[in-house]
Order: sequence, then C-alpha cells, then structure tokens
Amino acid sequence: MITIYDLAKKTGFSSTTVSKALNNYPDVSKKTKQAIIDTAAEMGYLPNAHAQSLSTKKSWTIGVMFSESNGVGMKHPFFSGVIESFRKHAEKEGYDLILASRNLRNRGTSYLEHFLYRGVDGIMVICSDPKDPQVQEMINSSIPIVVIDMSNQECSVVFSDNLSGGELAINYLYSLGHTKIAHIAGDHTIYAGKIRIKGYMDAMKKRELPVRDGYLVNGGLFSIQDGALAMEKLLDLADPPTAVFVAGDHMAIGAMETAKARGYRIPEDLSIIGYDDIEMASYVTPKLTTIKQDTDQIGVRATQLLMKQIIQKKKIVTEEIIPVTLMERESCTRLKK
Repeated sequence: MITIYDLAKKTGFSSTTVSKALNNYPDVSKKTKQAIIDTAAEMGYLPNAHAQSLSTKKSWTIGVMFSESNGVGMKHPFFSGVIESFRKHAEKEGYDLILASRNLRNRGTSYLEHFLYRGVDGIMVICSDPKDPQVQEMINSSIPIVVIDMSNQECSVVFSDNLSGGELAINYLYSLGHTKIAHIAGDHTIYAGKIRIKGYMDAMKKRELPVRDGYLVNGGLFSIQDGALAMEKLLDLADPPTAVFVAGDHMAIGAMETAKARGYRIPEDLSIIGYDDIEMASYVTPKLTTIKQDTDQIGVRATQLLMKQIIQKKKIVTEEIIPVTLMERESCTRLKK
C-alpha cells in the first residue's frame, strides 16, 4: 500500500509538505501541489478516509438535496449544470458529494436526519419551493449550508439575477420595435418564475407599455408541453402579440413549435426570446435567442461560500446574485412597420 512517505521519497518533498498538498493547505505553492497530486495519481495513492476523518474531524463529504416541481429532475440542463459545476469545484477542495434520495420522504426520514447520520460537513440545496419544511429544517440547523435559486433565506444563497434578466429580455424586444409583448411565465409559486414575472412587469411599466388582457400566461412548470399550451392561448387572442418573452428555454421551444404549427413564421411573424441558454437552444430552428444563466459561476460561488462556512465553523447569511447575459441568435427580429 502506497503511503505519504512513499510519495515524499518519490517527489523529493517532505512528508509534511506532501500531507499539506493532499489536504489543500494554502501555504503550499500551486506548482508543488500539482506535482504531488500528479505523482499520487500515478502511484495509485488513496488517503485512508477514516484516518483522515479522525485527524481533521471532518468527513470530507457534502450532502446534496435536490428537489423541483416539474419531475424533470437532473435532466434539466440548468440543474445538471449547477450540480456538475458544484461537484467539480468541491472535488478540487477534497470533498465527495452524497446525493440524497427522494425516497427519504417516503421512509419517514428527513433530509437533515439523513445528512446528520452520514456526518456531512455541509449541505448544498437546490429546491424550487422556498416553503418546503425539510429545506427550512436544514436552514435552521447548525450545519453549514448553501441554497441555490432562492432568496430571503437565513443562510447563504446563490441565484441568477432573474429580475434583471426579465428586464433585459423586454428591453431587447422593445429595441427591435415591439410594444405588444407577452410573457409565458413560470408558475408564480416558484421563486424564479415569480421574479421573472416581476422583471417583465417592471420593464413594461418603465417603457410605459400596456400589459394587455391575456398577455401574461402561466406556463406552469417550465416544460415543453406547458410552453406549447401557453402559446395556444396567446395565439387565440383577438389581438395576439408580436413578441413573447418565455421564462424558460424548454417552454420557449414548445411555444415555437405551436406557433409554427399554426402557420406563424419565426421571427418574421413572431419574435420569441427564452431564458436559461440550454444547449438545445443553439440547435432548434430558428436558433433561440435567450437570456443565459451562468451555471458554472453559480456552482463556483456556492462551493466557495460553503467552504468558507466549513473552515470558519459558522453559518454565513448572505446573498450572491449572479449576472445574466443576452444571447442573440435567430428567433427575434425587428418589427416590420
């Protein structure tokens, strides 16, 4: 079995330096740390997790609780992108993730009880329902925690600038000459849906544009099917819009398919802008103009905030708002006069 002393002999560094490098101590240079890590990988060295836990009083694990309303789960590119970014950066800090099973709810065990039993050093939560009692139980516990895609919580939270994103979409459509702008919204009980609605309403008010009857449609749980049904309602109006801001790319793709099936040309007859910038947005026809959420940066900041709490051994109450950007493609055009 390979030991730290074997690594020290192979690399020429002291056993103390090797130990510090493997435990990510800041007083070891990046070059030295990388050389030791590369050699450890080459020699097949794996630290004894139990011994490591005893010496550091850490389990080197982070619990992940993921729960959303539409049943898509981690197949949704936003959620999978955030979790992958978090995993990648947490692993760089020496941590493994424990993803809690949804079946816990059916077994009479709370997520907090499960994570306490597993001895995790911290918890990362992605949940679309801020009132979820199990989420609140974890937030109110003493375990370091970071929550994604929520606001106004007594803990560390990280989320996209959904308010500015909604305004950015409307301002872009307005710059193209559109004034009859509708919004296919995510359900208002979901934090992101509610804030994007506010962004839409605020931008329309600032531009002194009326929100006409029927122009704000509940698109439900951000699915392709929900977007398709919502677009049917808009196109059935006596005075349909010339542009639509859709609160999610999946919904936008469904909305585009409905419009095309009804004989509308996109963007010549109807401009559509989405939200998320999922990979599929670049491959549909026409390519979808959208508001990009930076899933990698959300994961990075979530990792940093959780690591800070673990190191300081205290919870931090703060909000990190991650900027969004406009991705101009082919689904929007200037209104013909």
